[in-house]
Amino acid sequence: MSVPPSQHKQRLAELMKSSMKSGDKDTLQFVRNLHNSIRKKEIDDRPTLGETGLDDAGVIKIVMSAVKQRQDSIEQFKAGNRADLVAKEEAELKFLQSFLPTQMSETELRSIVDEAIKEAQATTAKDMGKVMKILVPKTQGKADGGLVSKLVKEKLGG
Repeated sequence: MSVPPSQHKQRLAELMKSSMKSGDKDTLQFVRNLHNSIRKKEIDDRPTLGETGLDDAGVIKIVMSAVKQRQDSIEQFKAGNRADLVAKEEAELKFLQSFLPTQMSETELRSIVDEAIKEAQATTAKDMGKVMKILVPKTQGKADGGLVSKLVKEKLGG
């Protein structure tokens, strides 16, 4: 029984073909970087994934990790006055973000955090783990984990 390939991986394959045909070297490099990250994860996890490979959720996790890396690199390059490298990283960041679901607004996040705190019956910062256990599945790929954590700490007085 074969599992249909992930939509993100199909989109990546189409982007690779079109960027090769158009001669868009930057996009081609971005596509190859992401494709290589996905393939590496699939090879590393072959015993648990089997022949099916990563699904869309797995691809999104890789993209989120790459986005975080680019954001960190941009900060470092800005601190080092390397505008040329900042521009390259920002272009790749924009490309990667196109694979992520629409990000939640801070207002939306605050509402979800409030609901999770009520659901977990959390009252102090010690209850943060319970709240995060509820929030992570709801926000993964749709919000920055650091922001979610910060909002929970604010609400719980941590």
